[in-house]
Amino acid sequence: MHAIRLHEFGPPEHLRIEELPDLAPATGQVRIAVEASGVHLLDTTLRQGLPGPMPPPELPTVPGREVAGTVDLVGEGVDPAWLGRPVVAHLGMVPGGYAEQAVTSVDNLIPRDGLDAAAAVALVGTGRTAVAVLEAAAITADDTVLVPAAAGGIGWLAVQAARSHGARVIAAARGAEKTARLKELEPDQVLDYADPGWAELVDQRPSVVLDGVGGGIGRQSLELLQPGGRMVMFGYSSGTPTAFTTDDVVSRSLSVSWTLGPRIMQRPGGPKALARRAVEHAVAGDWAPLVTAYPLAEAARAHRDLEERRTLGKVVLLSR
Repeated sequence: MHAIRLHEFGPPEHLRIEELPDLAPATGQVRIAVEASGVHLLDTTLRQGLPGPMPPPELPTVPGREVAGTVDLVGEGVDPAWLGRPVVAHLGMVPGGYAEQAVTSVDNLIPRDGLDAAAAVALVGTGRTAVAVLEAAAITADDTVLVPAAAGGIGWLAVQAARSHGARVIAAARGAEKTARLKELEPDQVLDYADPGWAELVDQRPSVVLDGVGGGIGRQSLELLQPGGRMVMFGYSSGTPTAFTTDDVVSRSLSVSWTLGPRIMQRPGGPKALARRAVEHAVAGDWAPLVTAYPLAEAARAHRDLEERRTLGKVVLLSR
């Protein structure tokens, strides 16, 4: 099989395609013939060997933890009915996703019947976070929702979900290409925060902010919130979390929450239950993820584009 391997921490060019021995599933595992692999912003941090929410991997490594494809081999103790089944899986703390084959526990499998591999892999990690974010936000038809980074994987789903609840939606992103794509979702307002005065153009102050950007954009979004508003934080692609003080919260009766980490891991059913719900939303036609796809061999370019904010939606590597 072919896989992307990292032998030395550093720039995207350190990701190289190699031919490796075929994988064999152990007891309780299956082998997936991978069609699509998810690329996460965290992968770029791990590639550089930088500290973060996960420790740097032992080298050499095959990065990636999100795969979709078809079960083509089962290990001892696994129901043979899984053979030939289209599935999607999050590999957990074990890397190995940027490859033509992946092995994982049968317990990690989620059927993706009727859903193509690229869309499925966009939902198993990114989608599960979106479900957790929206659950925390508790959006209703009375809300006005501001979504920074709305052309990203989570933001794209959040705009669709907020609209489905009847909320007024303000979708924001950086650059003309991204804001043009956002108009496809028909939000009530689209803003480009490459414009320093973007916050002054908001036509209705939000009651909810879904913040995965942090930094200055996150801070401006917090200041836009109506009194009594809710800010749900789920990341900081800018490099720093949104700064706020007790006075910010108390003076305007704001609610600020963080959705990642223990809040996801300790919920009933854990991350898999969230991922299953995300996949079900897509199968039902409620959510349509936005994907930027690259051939597996171009993983380095995918990482470079992701780091330089040139991608739209979820970044996916295609093996087939």
